[in-house]
Amino acid sequence: MSATPRKVVNRTRSSSVTNALKQIPLNQQQEQSYGKTSPIQESEVKPLSGKPRPPRKKRNVNDLPDNYKSRGFWDDLKTGRWMLIPSSSLVIFLIPIILYINHNFLIQYGILKPNTTNPFKYLLFISGELPNGTYTKSIYDFAFLANYVVFWSFVRQVVTIHILRPMAIALGIKGGKVMRFLEQGYAVFYFTILGTLGIFVMRGLPTWWYKTEYFWIDYPHKQMTWELKTYYLMQAAYWIQQTILLAAKIEKPRKDFKELVAHHIVTLWLIGWSYNVYLTYIGVSIFVTMDVSDIFLALAKCVNYVSEWASPPFFAFFVGVWTYFRHYLNIWILWSVYTQFNLIPEKERTRFAPLEDKWLDWWMKWQIFVPIFLLQLINLFWYFLIWRILIKAVFYNDLRDERSDDEDEGEGEQTTSDKLKEQ
Repeated sequence: MSATPRKVVNRTRSSSVTNALKQIPLNQQQEQSYGKTSPIQESEVKPLSGKPRPPRKKRNVNDLPDNYKSRGFWDDLKTGRWMLIPSSSLVIFLIPIILYINHNFLIQYGILKPNTTNPFKYLLFISGELPNGTYTKSIYDFAFLANYVVFWSFVRQVVTIHILRPMAIALGIKGGKVMRFLEQGYAVFYFTILGTLGIFVMRGLPTWWYKTEYFWIDYPHKQMTWELKTYYLMQAAYWIQQTILLAAKIEKPRKDFKELVAHHIVTLWLIGWSYNVYLTYIGVSIFVTMDVSDIFLALAKCVNYVSEWASPPFFAFFVGVWTYFRHYLNIWILWSVYTQFNLIPEKERTRFAPLEDKWLDWWMKWQIFVPIFLLQLINLFWYFLIWRILIKAVFYNDLRDERSDDEDEGEGEQTTSDKLKEQ
């Protein structure tokens, strides 16, 4: 008589968790003999053999993303990861150097004839040298471009990982802002060097400081100095490398991702056509307007990542530089294309015959005008964003960023020039 109530009590106290566990076959088997444990039943459930799994290491927000870590050279090569791994890109860049030196040794020791052309020189040095010491375009320029895409990949990752990243951590930058700081810090590095070189190259041209009539006088400008050709091809290699990174979305896309894609496509269009049709003088002038303004754009972003109170002076100075270089000078160049194109000798602007190396006819004026105009439209779009940030900061004290790709998880409030970080 007394056993029955005890059963009822046990069932009443049975929790929902216990009922759920009873649905598992292993537990059902054990419940059949509750309170009666045998050695056989104990042996039915054994711990797994082997070492226990180590506890999962918590990821540090300042750690490099996994795609910046090598998985071995061959895997990096197959997957394209070499563009992010300095050691792998260095190996690729060293291969033609070693082969070039090896070829010279073979000539020196008589294994190859003295007049044997070293095929690896086209990967390392510019080609197309003329008897007077100047240079012109060459089919081997493609080999040079391919090799220096690898070079810029190596330089970019060495600077960002081994110089800028320790700097960012030392400055107290955390979370997603670290990667943004690396990107903009590298932009300061690159555009400072190439912007300075661009001014140096332009200083040696008759177009010095936008004497635009010399874009067209004495056209075609087939002969280039060593400095001009090297500068032009290094710029082309950089923009090809940047376009690959952008297209593969290796960097976190900004809110204006589509505008950036358009910008890169138009830039490559301008570089390729201006080089091919001997309009490098106008190309150098546009490079300078873009590179100098990009120095201060990237610098303003970097300063804002470090200190909000220090960023307004840099931001204000940047707006002035941007206005002069990206708009005033570029519109001046557009005006030159529209009004001074006919300064080209008539015989050089009335026939389009690529097989005869004749490139300019009347309609090519618009082939030159349109990409520069499109670039100006993109710049005007960014200029609108810049002024909107400035006006809201000064008059409304509204510094919030409306973008969708926040740089820090859990951070919704943005500072004065944060919206520039989406560019």
